[in-house]
Order: sequence, then C-alpha cells, then structure tokens
Amino acid sequence: MRLLFVGDVVGAPGRSILRALLAPLKAETGSALAIVNGENAAGGAGITRETADQIFSAGADVITTGNHVWNKREATTLLEREPRILRPANYPEPCPGRGMTVVSAGGIAVAVANIMGRVFMPLVNDPFRAADRILEELAGRARVILFDVHAEATSEKMALGWYLDGRVSAVLGTHTHVATADARVLPGGTAFMTDVGMTGPYRSVIGVRTELVLQRFLTQRPIAYETADEDVRLAGALVEVDPASGRAISIERVERAMSAGGGSA
Repeated sequence: MRLLFVGDVVGAPGRSILRALLAPLKAETGSALAIVNGENAAGGAGITRETADQIFSAGADVITTGNHVWNKREATTLLEREPRILRPANYPEPCPGRGMTVVSAGGIAVAVANIMGRVFMPLVNDPFRAADRILEELAGRARVILFDVHAEATSEKMALGWYLDGRVSAVLGTHTHVATADARVLPGGTAFMTDVGMTGPYRSVIGVRTELVLQRFLTQRPIAYETADEDVRLAGALVEVDPASGRAISIERVERAMSAGGGSA
C-alpha cells in the first residue's frame, strides 16, 4: 500500500494548492491514505476548525501538527473533539488531544503518530520514550505505522529514525520547511526522510515574506510576519509499505507546483 505524507501547509497559499492538487495526487500515486501536517495552516501559524475542514475536504485523512498547535485559542476544543487531528504525543500531561490515531485504509489498520523534538524547541517530554509508549499501546492494533517527527535539529530527527528502524513503517520529519535529499529505507525496513519540505510559497523565507525576515535579521527588532504568496508548491513524500509486515518498500520525495492553467506542473 502507498501512503502520501504532505509537509507543513503554510497559510492560505498552502491550503489553496492542497485543495487543487491533493486529491489528484492521491489518485495519481494510488495512495490509500493522505497525512498532512497542518500546524501552520491558519495565517502561517496554528490551526483552526475552518482550516482543518479545508484540509480534510481537500483529501487529507489525518492532520498532524507541531509546536504551533496552540497558537489559535480554538485549537484546544478542536483537538479534544477531532480524533483525526494530532498534537505531539510528548507534550506534558494533562494536555488536550491525542498524539496517535489508528485509521482504516482499504480495510488495513494504519497508525499515525506525532512526536516533537527537544533540541531548539519548546520543553517537552522525551520523544524517544514517548515513541516507545506509543508502540506499546499499538501492539496488536496496527502493523503499518507512520511517525511525523516535528523537530529542528537534523541530528535529532535522524537519531529517532534509527531508534525506530524496524519498529515502524516510516519516520518523516517536519518543521524546518526545507526538503532534505536523504529519502531512503533504513536497514530494518523503515522509510526515513529528515524533512519532507513545505507546502506553501517558495518565494519566501520558509513561507514568510522575504523583506520582513530580512528586516528582522538586519535590525534585530520584532517584526510582524506575513505569509508570502508566490511560487506556491506542494511538498511531501510517498511511501510504499508491505501491509503484511509493515516494512517499507520504497520512499520518494514529492513536489508539485501549480501550472499556468491551474493544474500540477
């Protein structure tokens, strides 16, 4: 079976290209499931009921998040009521929502989990031990398991990939918005990619208007960021998994842009 994972959706431009391209991309790739990181979907930081509904209506089956999940006040209620929206499982308890869910894809149970790194990130619980607890909870429930590892440091994401190799189907990194060139299947059968990239405007600095980011760096003064809107692309990864064993067969980077006619290019 094939699983499509779409990287950090940034603001209205990211939601727009998702609505245009996700469903056709699922059909083109024969994907049984689409998982989308939506932590930046609302105005470039956070998620709301409206933006989550747009992501689901575009064809997403599960939404993962990260350190911006609490930026919008309504996220607390959203996470409590919607089991298909995840927040990092290693936020300290008690915490609204859940960090893992199991969904059915063509009659096959697929588990999706969300954890967050600690290097240069908010103080959360140990992601390695959080992953262990998730796998203990999943015992006997699903063989196909995908982890969204939302983290800043490439070394931490890689370490989690090796730690989970042979125990899960895929470990895919998010947060830094820049796709890495290291998509591969690790020796134990786990598909890995340090960062799957950003779904949003690429004429920007990780989704933000370039001139605003430059002003921040040059003056070291607080600047209100605004989402850019040019050169919008969809980025992610396509993972093929043997559903009987849960081992990954292949992984490839995915990137699509809007053509002049409104389709993919």
